[in-house]
Amino acid sequence: MSERKVLNKYFPPDFDPALIPRRKGPKNSQQVVRLMAPFSMRCNTCGEYIYKGKKFNARKETVEGEDYYGIKIFRFYIKCTLCSAEITFKTDPKNTDYSAEHGASRNFEPWREEKAVEEEDRLAKLEEEENNPMKALENRTVDSKREMDILDALHDIRARNARNERVGQADDLMVRIGREEAVSPEEEQRQREEEEDERLVREVFSKISVPEAGPSHISGADGEESPASTVVTVKRKADDVEPDLESLLPESTRVMVNAMSASLQPAKKKKQDNSKSLGIKLVKKKKIAVS
Repeated sequence: MSERKVLNKYFPPDFDPALIPRRKGPKNSQQVVRLMAPFSMRCNTCGEYIYKGKKFNARKETVEGEDYYGIKIFRFYIKCTLCSAEITFKTDPKNTDYSAEHGASRNFEPWREEKAVEEEDRLAKLEEEENNPMKALENRTVDSKREMDILDALHDIRARNARNERVGQADDLMVRIGREEAVSPEEEQRQREEEEDERLVREVFSKISVPEAGPSHISGADGEESPASTVVTVKRKADDVEPDLESLLPESTRVMVNAMSASLQPAKKKKQDNSKSLGIKLVKKKKIAVS
C-alpha cells in the first residue's frame, strides 16, 4: 500500500499547469475570525451592554480608501448577543485603539475625555485673560519664565552630555593603555618559551673567531700585525664535558690555524745595551782563582 502523506506527487509528461482553472474571488473578500470585544459598548437597537472581552465570531475586511500613514484600517462585523443586530467597529491606528462605527456606542472614549478637558481649560484661561489684564501679564511672565527654565535645563543637559563624552573617551583611552600594558598569561608563556629556546640554542651552538688566510692588518701603537679573523658558528657535543674548540673544527681548518699561528709567532728581539748612550762605563770584576 502506498503512503498517504507523501511530499512528491506524480505529474504525467503531458501535464500543463496553464490548463488548470483559476478561482477568481472578490478583491476585498471578508474573512471569518474569532475575536473579543475590544471595548465596552451598548447596542443602539436593544440597549444591551456588551462588555470588553466578550468573544464573537466576526467578519473582517479592509476599509477601502482609508489608511493612516500607509497603515491599513480593518473593519469588523459582530452581532448583538440579545437582538442579533449588526455592529461594526474599526481599528484606530492614530490612537492605538478601536472606534465604534455602526450599531453600538462606546461607553467611554479616553482620548475624547482628554481633549474635552484640555479645551475647557483653554477657554477658561482665555476668558480670564480678557477680563483681567493683570492676569494676562502674569500668564505671559509665567510662560516666559517656563521657557527660560526649559532652555537652561537643555543647556545643562548638553553640557553634561559633552562632559560625559569627554570622560568616556578618557576612560576608553586609559582602558586601552592598560590593556596594552597588561601582559596576558599567553603572552608570558610565549616569552618564556622564546627565552628557553634561545638558551637551548646558546648551549648547543657556539661562535668562535677563526683567523683568515688573507693579508693581515696593522693595529696598535707598536705597529704589530694581527691577522684578520671571521666568526664561525660550530655545534657542540651533546654531553656534559666542554669540548676543545680545535677539536670541533674540521681537519683542513685546524691545519690552516696551526700554520697561521706558527708563522705569526713574534720574532725575538736583541736586548739593547743603553749604558753607553748614557755615558756609564761598566767594569767587570776579575774572577779570583781559588787554589
